[in-house]
Amino acid sequence: MKRLFAALIPSRDAREHLVAAVRPIRETHPQALRWVDPDNWHITLAFYGQQPNDHSDLGVHLSQAAAASHPLTLNLRGAGSFSHRTLWMGITGQVRPLRNLMADCAIDEEVSQKPHLTIARSRERWLVGDIVHALSIYDGPDFTCDELVLMESHLGRGRGGGPRYEVLETVRL
Repeated sequence: MKRLFAALIPSRDAREHLVAAVRPIRETHPQALRWVDPDNWHITLAFYGQQPNDHSDLGVHLSQAAAASHPLTLNLRGAGSFSHRTLWMGITGQVRPLRNLMADCAIDEEVSQKPHLTIARSRERWLVGDIVHALSIYDGPDFTCDELVLMESHLGRGRGGGPRYEVLETVRL
């Protein structure tokens, strides 16, 4: 069994821009937040959980979803949190087509989620609120996503004990 999800990967320039923007926050609060490795930053389209090792049906499904879409121009802008514990960056740009792609990638009736990019987690609820406020003015560069990826999550095998993600398939939009 494999733990799988579909995602879009922001461009290297977009990720580097965000790394530079959060660097002062990371340096000020090095222990209070568990930062997601920038190499793992992604926009989740659909989470599939445990799937059989032969995931060819899922690959066909994602190819069909991609065929109904086109390259998307997106932007990381602003910040928010889930339950004052998970810090994320907002997504702007072609959000309606992004939401359509998310729906097309789903394999069952999933709860509709807000397009976002998770960057950190914390148990310090007050701190996350302060950081959301500080990053609320963030406006990164536009980037184009012209492919979606099917990824496998290897929990606890990445840097610092976090997950390691492995691209299993790439599908052009």
